[in-house]
Amino acid sequence: MHDFPILCAALCLGFLLSKAPGFKAETLHHDFLQDILTVYGQDRLLDINGINTLLETVSQGKPAELDIINAHAQCGSAEEILALYGLSNQTHLDKGHLRTICPTLLNRALLPPCPLQAAEPKIHIGSQVWGYGFLAVTIINLASFLGLALIPFTKKPYFPKVLTYFIGLAIGTLFSNSVLQLIPEALGFDPKADNYVMKAVGIFGGFYLLFFTERILKMVLKTDHEHGHSHFSPPEVPQQNGAAVIAITSFSISNSDKSSMTSEATVEQTPPSRGCCARLASVKTLAWMITLSDALHNFIDGLAIGASFTVSILTGFSTSIAIVCEEFPHELGDFVILLNSGMSIRQAVLFNLLSAMSCYVGLVLGILLGSTFAPNVIFALAGGMFLYIALADMFPEMNAIAKEHRGNIKTDVAFFIIQNAGLLTGFSVILLITMFAGDINLG
Repeated sequence: MHDFPILCAALCLGFLLSKAPGFKAETLHHDFLQDILTVYGQDRLLDINGINTLLETVSQGKPAELDIINAHAQCGSAEEILALYGLSNQTHLDKGHLRTICPTLLNRALLPPCPLQAAEPKIHIGSQVWGYGFLAVTIINLASFLGLALIPFTKKPYFPKVLTYFIGLAIGTLFSNSVLQLIPEALGFDPKADNYVMKAVGIFGGFYLLFFTERILKMVLKTDHEHGHSHFSPPEVPQQNGAAVIAITSFSISNSDKSSMTSEATVEQTPPSRGCCARLASVKTLAWMITLSDALHNFIDGLAIGASFTVSILTGFSTSIAIVCEEFPHELGDFVILLNSGMSIRQAVLFNLLSAMSCYVGLVLGILLGSTFAPNVIFALAGGMFLYIALADMFPEMNAIAKEHRGNIKTDVAFFIIQNAGLLTGFSVILLITMFAGDINLG
């Protein structure tokens, strides 16, 4: 079997040399044969020494070490070579077809193949990948702790508007990162070669068109109060089992609810005489559920970040931007629920820090898997997760905050503008990174 390529090349060589005097080559034939004459001949003519060199090269089964780089050597598969000659529909080749493709086969046998692509190695994990990866995860974890510092500001009248913008920003970045980068990467698409970016923009366009139309109709027709109910600020906080509490209800808690929650959390942390185990035993089940689910969530985030950095630095930063925008409002809600579930501030910080460590574990695993195997599965998993978080979790939250604080038309329009600003800002940032990733060099 190993002699078949040599035999094929030798037959092509003999066939072409026997037909050389009257051979009228087309453009492709001329290019391929001219390369051979340039490398093995003198003044683009082949003498007996050149023929001996050709035969020696063919008999060795590999091209000689050449200083001249071939510009026309084909790197494609058999299907691509047939397509080059318009023979894609041929399942079997006859003598005439073989005569047609012989210059390409001879070129492949005698000249170094794919000189321009020979430098594409297996993914190399450089120090930049590890450095930028750990930097991104650290920034994300610090941003999550920012939620704790902002808890006192939740009583301010302007805070719902600020939070609405950040939730809209998170939706825009998560959604666009999923449809513009993660899912296309999972499918093996390249933004420069496959030209899918504008089509993916159409996906966001369809989503945004319906969102814009629905919000306008609800403001004009005032239908928000006619059906459904608020998913936030429940009138009673469960006392026995926190399983029925929704984790992100803290986003739109009224001032009275926040005061009661803060006072309750303060009462829980006042007794200094209780031991650590006793205080942990009083923590509601919901707090442990949130901590464990947050650790799993952070682990998957780390996987996505690590795999993204193995593709390119900008892809890694794009995924990190989407995650940090999502982590801020998410962790803010988690902190309030943890405090309300019986944890002290110190305990809430400690357990949040422990769950954040899983992001580093996911980062290391994501980099190792992304550089060893194709990271497509990780991208597909992260893309689906980002879509779910953006559309099933955060989008209803953003609408519920606006519904909770709606009043006159001026307030409704203000929330609508803030929602649009967050969505469009997040989408635009990821879109620009995707479109100009090849033109930006981070060193």
